Amino acid sequence: MPVTPQRETVPIIRLSLGAALVLSAFGAQAQQAIPLSACDAPHQTVLQAAAANYDARAIWLDRKLLKWPGADTAATYKLYHSVAGAINAPAGGKVSGADGSVALERHTGAVKADVAQRFKYVADGAVLSLPAGAPVADLLKQQLVLVQQGPDGTVIDATTLQAAGALDDLYAAAESVMDLGASPARGATRFKLWAPTAHNVAVCTYDNGYARAAAIEPMRFDAATGVWSASRHADLSGKYYKYVVDVNVPNAGLVRNLVTDPYSVSLTTDSQRSYIADLDSPRLKPAGWDKAPAPKKVAAPTDLTVYELHVRDFSISDATVSAANRGKYTAFTETRSNGMKHLAALSQAGMTDIHFLPVYDIGSVPEKGCAMPQPSALKGNAADSDSQQALVGKTRHTDCYNWGYDPFHYSAPEGSYATDAADGARRIVEFRQMVMALHKTGLRVGMDVVYNHTYRAGQDAQSVLDRIVPGYYHRLSDKGAIESSTCCFNTATENRMMAKLMIDSTALWTRHYKIDSFRFDLMGHQPRAAMEALQARVDKAAGRHVHLIGEGWNFGEVENGKRFVQASQLSLNGSAIGTFSDRGRDAVRGGGAGDSGKDMFARQGYINGLVYDPNAQAPQRPKEDLLRAADLVRVGLAGTLRSYPLTTYKDQATELQAIDYAGQPAGYASEPSEVVNYVENHDNQTLYDANALKLPLATTSLERARVQVLGAAINAFSQGVAYFHAGQDILRSKSLDRNSFESGDWFNRLDWSYQDNYFGTGLPPQEDNGKDYALLKPVLANAAIKPTPADIAFSRDAFRDLLKIRSGSSLFRMRTASDIRQRLHFFNTGSSQVPTVIAARIDGAGYPGAGFKTVTYLINVDKVEQSVVAESEKGKRYKLHPVQAAHGAADARAKEARYDAASGKFTVPARTAVVFVE
Repeated sequence: MPVTPQRETVPIIRLSLGAALVLSAFGAQAQQAIPLSACDAPHQTVLQAAAANYDARAIWLDRKLLKWPGADTAATYKLYHSVAGAINAPAGGKVSGADGSVALERHTGAVKADVAQRFKYVADGAVLSLPAGAPVADLLKQQLVLVQQGPDGTVIDATTLQAAGALDDLYAAAESVMDLGASPARGATRFKLWAPTAHNVAVCTYDNGYARAAAIEPMRFDAATGVWSASRHADLSGKYYKYVVDVNVPNAGLVRNLVTDPYSVSLTTDSQRSYIADLDSPRLKPAGWDKAPAPKKVAAPTDLTVYELHVRDFSISDATVSAANRGKYTAFTETRSNGMKHLAALSQAGMTDIHFLPVYDIGSVPEKGCAMPQPSALKGNAADSDSQQALVGKTRHTDCYNWGYDPFHYSAPEGSYATDAADGARRIVEFRQMVMALHKTGLRVGMDVVYNHTYRAGQDAQSVLDRIVPGYYHRLSDKGAIESSTCCFNTATENRMMAKLMIDSTALWTRHYKIDSFRFDLMGHQPRAAMEALQARVDKAAGRHVHLIGEGWNFGEVENGKRFVQASQLSLNGSAIGTFSDRGRDAVRGGGAGDSGKDMFARQGYINGLVYDPNAQAPQRPKEDLLRAADLVRVGLAGTLRSYPLTTYKDQATELQAIDYAGQPAGYASEPSEVVNYVENHDNQTLYDANALKLPLATTSLERARVQVLGAAINAFSQGVAYFHAGQDILRSKSLDRNSFESGDWFNRLDWSYQDNYFGTGLPPQEDNGKDYALLKPVLANAAIKPTPADIAFSRDAFRDLLKIRSGSSLFRMRTASDIRQRLHFFNTGSSQVPTVIAARIDGAGYPGAGFKTVTYLINVDKVEQSVVAESEKGKRYKLHPVQAAHGAADARAKEARYDAASGKFTVPARTAVVFVE
């Protein structure tokens, strides 16, 4: 059907700021240049306010088809459009303010298979098609309101539309544009921005991070890709820029946004302006960067042994670091500091990777003028006082601390960790210096990345993506609201250009910062296909395999594959991408991540007393609970493999995938590379704090340290990737804080002098812990729980011995599920087992890197000595592992373990993990 303009068409709209647009019904434009004054204006200027607000219940499926879930398939529909956002479509009234309309036809044929699959989550309703020749690209630049109307034009219902399907179809070629952002070169600087719905775009350049704009350059639109571009005949390296984007914003109207670049490689203070840089420039490279030797080689994903660390935590409290470098990237260059000596010792013991909590540009930490509570005001208060958290709370939104799960610019280093956030070059150079220092220490560098959400959205000053292409980059609900199941504003990596942003970003970090591995926050909210494309891209950028792991939790609007095949625990098998396993974690620690109240005490785990050593608040539990927990620990030790056979406590021989874990298969991985084993990370209470709640109060501080080592031993002996939280080895406490993401330095401290673990340094912040204060106070006040320096030293050294054992034999790091099925054998299983002892043999004959004919490990979590007899182990020539038998080995108690060849009997001291070899 032909497209006919409405009477309300306004060919000329007069705008503020002295600019004017001359527009036809579909937005073809002959426009005046955006004035230079726009470069120094507020982040948002409303040029023409919207006349009415609408939800977005209709969906563009592709450039041709629309779908309105729940709508009458026999009704009449028109798509009204307005450049200025002036449409008013009141129910029972007539449409006004539109520049024109398009009559839509009912689509009765099939929808293309790939489109139907992408939008399978959309409910049934009317599928509508645009007439042939409809100017879709021009329409998408305007306010669009889809109206169901009666024969006389009366509005029955009205909604706007979610446009990602059409944009992805129309501008698919944008995926191949590899130089988005600012690209300086000798004699020229190019700028490219994907903004297909914008009316007009210009780029402002600034000589520094604070002066007024020096120039503004209009940008040209490419109809094939949706990319706006401009070029300046000068190398602008070292200068700054922003974009001015005139765009129609749903429910706001025609808006002029002054915005930074999503592809920023660096910024000035508080991310106010993007920095122009060629990351290959010698001036941005520390001395020796290009020729710096690579760190130790990790031949397979299962060789990864990871230490999760926060940049500021590492050095802010380390008096051996110079004051100017504390809390900064450059702290890692001080090789004689206590912290770097600690990391060097871990590297020598077998740690392979440091994984940093987010180090991209984050939105929550002021890079200038942040203030922390004075330590003098925090010290000296009672162990169970609320004074510490009250002081921390006063500045928590403006202090210098956050974990960083609030992405602002994905591909730029965070400025608060640089010695000068105002200098866009400084953070690039200093980040690279940090990487070089760690590589020189033998440690690879990994990043925790958060592409599943943004810190801000909409027209907020700290929103970037939504102010360039409104409504595209985020995942929307059935009414067009941004989904927030990840805590913040969920991104839609199922959309082409959001997936491209994620993939381009990781490739940049890999190529230009030599990042060796990535840990993806809430990876289950991303499509498996996007993660596999990312894997191929980063491998190409690095010229080697880059290891990917992430949180594969299955929840929210994408749960159970509702929108796409997820990068989640149950959907990644066969991908070689690893996911964190909650199976072994919960069995070892007890309870779950969300426990509060008495559950924190009552839900004991395998290492802290379940059934065999109940605390005063734990209910009487049947032996079956302990047996079930022991089997789940074995699941983790066997790599959480679907196909691994285990004789369960019910004397049933079954594969791990048939064992139930909260309604899911306990075994979910196809290969050991697909599982990440851990018992502590930045989330939730530290292991020491969890044990402080769960172990009986009479447990001595030394025994608490031994329980901590048991948790580390289970992790070290588990097939798959081994993941540890910084400070786990030195009994790290956060004074029972379960969510320290903005609890400041006080509750997140690390003591590399090994004198304190900071247990009992005040009640943790009230917001996430306050409802449990009555329960937490007596625990914090109990001085007997706090470890001595000797306890900390024991845990530190025993942890390093475990790393040496793991790294010294490939049998703890087997490559394939087939290897594990053939070589790993549990004994002391079934209904007659000693339930507090895990025992397993690994056959090493003929296995590359095994180092031994046989390795047998036993883990006794009981507070008393235990013995187990294994007929299969009679007549062996077992000896205690050389690391544990050596003079000066950390755990003297392990030397008391015994093996009797005649009977196959192993005797293991209380709360001890031992390894025998032959």
